[in-house]
Amino acid sequence: MSDFYSNLVNNFLIAFGVIIGASLFAGIGAIITDHPPLKAMLDLAGSIKIWAMAVALGDTFSSFAVIEKGLFQGEIKSILKQAVYVLTAILGANTGYLFIKLIHRCGVLWHNIE
Repeated sequence: MSDFYSNLVNNFLIAFGVIIGASLFAGIGAIITDHPPLKAMLDLAGSIKIWAMAVALGDTFSSFAVIEKGLFQGEIKSILKQAVYVLTAILGANTGYLFIKLIHRCGVLWHNIE
């Protein structure tokens, strides 16, 4: 598998994992502090999506150097690659959020928790 596709998979899974992991630990913290865990998980998952993207892009998005290279040296391909990396990270973060939202809905349906 090429480096580009490896980075796409990594970006998606890192963003997804940040959302799921942080939400899981927020739920554990809510249980310890006697707060509703599913609500805490859902609230946190919605508020950290941008940070999950930033974490996922940390190794592939080399700041403005890539954009500068693309704009001023005519390498449009590098700009397109960065755009695909960003979209993949967005997709991973939103998928993680939707997974936590699904868990919240199942909890509401099965246990009448709000």
